[in-house]
Amino acid sequence: MPTSKKRFVTAEDLYSLQQLSDVCISPNGRHVVYRLQRIDRKTEKKYGNLWIVPAGGGEPHQFTYGDQSDSSPRWSPNGNIIAFLSSRNGNGKPSQIHLIPFDGGEARKLTSIDGEINLVSWSPDGRKLLCTIRKMDAEALEREKDEQKKKLGVVVRHYTRLFYKMDGYGYLPQERSHIWTVDVRTGKGKQLTDGAVHDENYPVYSPDGRMIAFVSNRTDEPDAYPDYDDIFIMPADGGTPRKIKTPIGGKSMLSFSPDGKWLAYLGSEGENLHYKNTCLWVVPVDGSQPAKNLTEKYDLHTTADVITDFGSAETVPPVWSNDGKSIYFQAAVHGSTVLKRIDIADKNMTDVIGEGGALGTVSFDKSQKQVAYFYGNMHDTPQVHVRELEGSTVRYLTHINRDFFASVKLPKVEEVWYKGADGTDLQGWIMFPPNFDPNKTYPSIFEIHGGPWTQYGKFFMHEFNYFASNGYVVYFTNPRGGRGYGEKHSKAIWGDFGGPDYEDLMKFADLMARKPYIDSKRMGVTGGSYGGFMTLWIVGHTNRFKSAVAQRSVTNWVSMWGSSDFNWIFQFWAKSGSPQESMDKLWNMSPVKYLGETKTPTLIIHNEHDHRCPIEQGEQAFVALKRAGVETEFVRFPEEPHGLSRVGRTDRRIARLNHILRWMDTYLK
Repeated sequence: MPTSKKRFVTAEDLYSLQQLSDVCISPNGRHVVYRLQRIDRKTEKKYGNLWIVPAGGGEPHQFTYGDQSDSSPRWSPNGNIIAFLSSRNGNGKPSQIHLIPFDGGEARKLTSIDGEINLVSWSPDGRKLLCTIRKMDAEALEREKDEQKKKLGVVVRHYTRLFYKMDGYGYLPQERSHIWTVDVRTGKGKQLTDGAVHDENYPVYSPDGRMIAFVSNRTDEPDAYPDYDDIFIMPADGGTPRKIKTPIGGKSMLSFSPDGKWLAYLGSEGENLHYKNTCLWVVPVDGSQPAKNLTEKYDLHTTADVITDFGSAETVPPVWSNDGKSIYFQAAVHGSTVLKRIDIADKNMTDVIGEGGALGTVSFDKSQKQVAYFYGNMHDTPQVHVRELEGSTVRYLTHINRDFFASVKLPKVEEVWYKGADGTDLQGWIMFPPNFDPNKTYPSIFEIHGGPWTQYGKFFMHEFNYFASNGYVVYFTNPRGGRGYGEKHSKAIWGDFGGPDYEDLMKFADLMARKPYIDSKRMGVTGGSYGGFMTLWIVGHTNRFKSAVAQRSVTNWVSMWGSSDFNWIFQFWAKSGSPQESMDKLWNMSPVKYLGETKTPTLIIHNEHDHRCPIEQGEQAFVALKRAGVETEFVRFPEEPHGLSRVGRTDRRIARLNHILRWMDTYLK
């Protein structure tokens, strides 16, 4: 029979593509639970249910059902029960903890807590669940009880803290996140920590269940000193916490050694040095020795840091080997996220799962014979994989979105290494139209990543595939200033945005312009966030690109200071001090200063609920371009946060893609 002709990727494919997350293997290593998100096209709502797949291979089956969000599955220590969060029957209220027997039966609602629950783990004896909870503010609870007040909504917001909003969340409540335990039999919650000005994060039980360690910033004003995280330990039933001395710097992802004598954590050292690697550290619980940085000499960033518009490779706490002699951890390397193991005594490091894709949500069975994980690459959306640690066997357990991949002709991708402006070896990729003919010339789109301290890499990007499928050569790279290539690479733009990064990007554009298949008179550029900053910086400094789309951009560092949810920390990125101290440095690093000389037709896209780069940043760029006589338009998305391209409502994600394509087609075709 003749094979059916394959089609190209469309924007509307976003409706049918499903997203994987929350991969977790059972203690006995026989099954893996995961979350699968789907989209209801009629209502534009996103729903998530839990699925189960045998770790040895076999057909996955749906485990929970219904139009709600089920997430954060956690196996009980004996593997008989799965605890999870669910919005079912919540009527718009925060998700609650539910329990479901693995061998079958209905899910049972365990909690009815007025607050936002982060489900962390079971206690070692299986009797309690460890959580962090942010209770609802008293005013919010009062509104919920009074229909008229609920209808009228918030009357006023009153803040005394520096960080009072968060992108993707909105305006923060007055309550802070604290540690709770929940009795598995009764559902009764017990609050273990409290405080009006500090939060507790990353709680973890000691192996014997007698202690809980956690991270908290206990300075008088944590928002003013965000890098003053400390590690504390307290009795599992609550009590006065004891601080474990560690260096100044951010900390996360705590993990006890099997004997309970050591804690591993991810962290950096120093204050307001955001370019620094996140490293793997260990510290004795009794405080008898200083904390040790195990990965410093390897110059690694120990998180699952890689950009995609299709699910996230989540970072998990480091995992100790059962004998306590080594630790497994993730790292960002050359466009991939990988799994490594380091021996504690001699700091020898080995690869467990190497470069080639994006690895996240790692979990081991109790015997540590198998590891299950989320894994995606440029040619496949993330899937559930299991690797046997005593050999090299890898089992691909799911084929999510198989109908999509069977029906489309994907663009081919070429990896390239080239010399940056200072001679540094830089990595990039070129994506070709599906029916690419090397004897023809093509228009091109240069995609610039956000961050800046992240990386593009070997991960499926629907957006890139869509533009390539519409006849463009799409190319992207990791200039100096990102992750995955060492701390010197990350530090290169500290205080100099638009300097080394701009030079490196132009080197890649030069390389592409020399390609015989590239029409150098039909080159476009786009990017979002920091990538939007670079897009506007580029059109303010060169006319080589004939079309540009600046998305959710940083335009003016002076007005970003204090108006972003990141608040005042940009002064450290710029090495400028505050605007009151050094207006010139911030202004000279602002793209809007240079837009008066721009000639490139430039579309501005921004989101009205963007708290990271507030909408006024896009407004300034649009007005500056309009007043300069540049061909420009302003596309605004209501209700959407900074991350529209990844987490926004699907019809708006599609509209965004189509606006970008329309603009590029207008000036490049």
